[in-house]
Order: sequence, then structure tokens, then C-alpha cells
Amino acid sequence: MQSSAVALPQACTRSRARTLGRVRNAVIFYVSVAILSVFFFGPFVWTVISSLKEAHEIATFPPTFLPKAWRFDNYPNAWSRVPFLNFYVNSIVVTGLATFGQTVTATLVAYGFARFRFPLRGPLFMLVLSTLMVPWEVTIVPSFLLFRTLGWLDTLSPLIVPHWFGGGPFFIFLLRQFFLTIPRDYDEAAKIDGANSLQVLWEILVPLCRPAITTVAIFAALFHWNAFIEPLIFLNTPEKFTVSLGLRYFQTTPMDAGEPKEHLLMAGTVIMIVPCVLLFFAAQRYFVKGIVLSGLKG
Repeated sequence: MQSSAVALPQACTRSRARTLGRVRNAVIFYVSVAILSVFFFGPFVWTVISSLKEAHEIATFPPTFLPKAWRFDNYPNAWSRVPFLNFYVNSIVVTGLATFGQTVTATLVAYGFARFRFPLRGPLFMLVLSTLMVPWEVTIVPSFLLFRTLGWLDTLSPLIVPHWFGGGPFFIFLLRQFFLTIPRDYDEAAKIDGANSLQVLWEILVPLCRPAITTVAIFAALFHWNAFIEPLIFLNTPEKFTVSLGLRYFQTTPMDAGEPKEHLLMAGTVIMIVPCVLLFFAAQRYFVKGIVLSGLKG
């Protein structure tokens, strides 16, 4: 009885120590996350608030966090100074077509590497992955010469057509790893029922890999929406500019009588990033699931 009476306080002390340890770790974790959130989310908040300020408030020192007067008219002013509607339409066309083509072709190529046996499959896959080490800047001049020969300069074709061939090595690798985690028994059962290879892909594998395919589509859409170097090289006419290049065009366009435009540039930046934010929140569930699965299965 005496040993039990001694062991009970010791067990309570150990339990209390474990509880305090968990609370301490949770506090450290959430404080660290809050501090990092300020660093990562702070520039975005500052951009949104600056887009609602007067022009002179942006240059004041020390800077003020909140504007003295909320200027929501900065957004229609920025929209009307340059053809933002054309920029938006061009970006939507480029992003939609290029993302669709890149996602579809990456899925087909990954399916071929994951499910089919053919000569030199391993070396070809390693060759595809090796292209990740080739900087895009190396291919700028050959691409420019090719598109000039085809007569595609100052058109949207160089921003769309190349992404319909292969889909990119990273996306191929990501989708291939997902396909490999799915048992081949599903394929064999579907083929016994009379399905061909494309039907197996579309009706069996694609629904099971929806988080991975959605992740690929989100990454591709963000890349094409924010692309700047390619439009800068291949486009010349302002009416054909995408949003990212149009924002730079707005920055370099002189204002009347030297009028400041930093507040309008902030508003234009917010206008540009709104579709990216909406896309992430619309597909957040699939995006987070795809990232988690890629971390576990990749």
C-alpha cells in the first residue's frame, strides 16, 4: 500500500510534466508560425493597403500603415490608364490553353512511363528528368529563331503551343509517381471488361489521381499567369500584352505632367494577383491533398 501511495504522486508529476511540455511546444510552434506569417503575408497586406492611399502617402517617412483617406477610386483609375481588359483577356487565353495542354500532355506522358513496357524506357525517363538541369535561358535564342521562322512573333502562339508537347519534366515525374502508387489490378480488371488504354486512363486512373492532376494544373496556371520573360521576348504590340507585361508597360508609360503613379501601380498589382488568390482558395482542398500525397508517396 505504501509503494502505491508513493507511485501515484510520481505518475501525476510525470503526467503534468508531459502536459506542460506539450503546451510549451504548442506555444512555441504557434508563435513561430505567427512570426513567419507576418514576414510572408506582410508584403501582400502592405501592397493592398498602399493601393488605397494617396500618391504622396506612399513616399512619406516615416511610413504610415493606414491611409488617411481610403481611395478606392485608384482601382478604376489604374484600370483605365492602360488597356487592362486586353491584358486580362490575353492572360486568360494564354493561361487557359497552355494549362490545359500542359496538364493533358503531362498526364499522357506520365501514364506511358508508368504503365507501358517499351525499349529504353528507363534511359528515356532519365533523359526527360535531365532537362530539369537545363536553364530556360539557354533555349531563349533557339526558341526565338524558331518562332521567327514560323512567323509566330508578336502572337500568343509561342506562349501556348510549346506547352502542348510533353507538359514539362517536373509534372511528368510528379504524375508518374502517383500512377505508380495505384495497383495494376485496376487496369487489368478494366481491360477484362473491354476497356482500352485510354479508357483505363480516363475512367480509372484520372479520378484516382485527381489531387495530383489538380496540383499540376494549379502550378501550371500560376506559372503562365505570372510569366514575364516569354511575353517580353515574343510580344511587341501593347494590345497583345499579358497582365504581367502590361503592368511593366504601365510602369514605364509616362504620366501627365509627371504625375506620380506608385499608388496606381499598387492597385494594378492587386488587380493582377486577384485571380491567383481566387484560384488557390477555389482548389485549396485538392491542392493541399496533392502536396501531402506527393510528400508521402513521391
